[in-house]
Amino acid sequence: MWGIGAIAVLSLAGNGLLWQKLSTIQEHLARQSADAGAQAVEARTMARQAQDLARDTAARQAVSDARLGEATLQRSQLEELMQSLSRSRDENLVVDLESALRLAQQQAQLTGSVEPLLAALKTAGDRIARAANPRLTSLQRAIAHDVDRIKAASVTDTPGLLVKLDDLVRQVDDLPTLNALQPLGGSGGTQPAPPPVPAVWWHRSLDLVYQEARKLLRVSRIDRPEAALLSPEQTFFLRENLKLKLLNARLGLLARQMESARTDLGSANTMLNKYFDPASRKTQTTSSLLSQVQTQMKAVELPQVNETLAALATAAAGR
Repeated sequence: MWGIGAIAVLSLAGNGLLWQKLSTIQEHLARQSADAGAQAVEARTMARQAQDLARDTAARQAVSDARLGEATLQRSQLEELMQSLSRSRDENLVVDLESALRLAQQQAQLTGSVEPLLAALKTAGDRIARAANPRLTSLQRAIAHDVDRIKAASVTDTPGLLVKLDDLVRQVDDLPTLNALQPLGGSGGTQPAPPPVPAVWWHRSLDLVYQEARKLLRVSRIDRPEAALLSPEQTFFLRENLKLKLLNARLGLLARQMESARTDLGSANTMLNKYFDPASRKTQTTSSLLSQVQTQMKAVELPQVNETLAALATAAAGR
């Protein structure tokens, strides 16, 4: 009995311990379950917050993408507008330069001088340098080549020849003809001093008669009778014809008709040598000036700016 009682007591004690442990485990499990539930609630709250944050972030990202797209579109439109303005400016520059160069060519043809071409090329080079466009680099090289070629070209000095022709026209009226009476002692020279007057009166009378007789008769050699037989009226028309020849040569020079101008100058030179006194200093000066004009009048074409015009055409085509 005592043994059974002891076993029963031990069993009860063991059962109590087991129950106590079981209660402890249940409490621990209950706390863990409560903690798990709280954590689950907290996790759900955090998940909800994360979802809200994700939606907010997505909305903001969408707004940012939209704004970025708008900014990109505006930037592309702005770049396109700038390129269009740049192309338009370059095209206008090319058109202006081409017009200026063609006008300078016409002025050079009219004046017979290369100065208008050089001035137009210099202005074009300065404008291209200010534009600072890499596409116009070849145009700058073409302008530099044309400038060097024009400066090295031999061109007739048309303004200087015109001045000399005007001088020739003015000198015609002062030229002595072959049949003009010249003072004693030679053309263009000084008359020799009369001999000492004798003291005797009849010597003075004889000397006076001698001087008057010398004025009445003169013997000279005539190689061209037609020049010596010119009347005063014919002499007037001779001078006018000589002026017309020189003026025709001047018009031919202005019209760039060098062959016609040289022909008129040759006719004027023939008239000068045929009808005017070659021993006169005025005739010699006029003949020398006429020879200079004939020598300087060369049939040299004005240089062209073809290389620059070709570069302008290439730039206008956008190549």
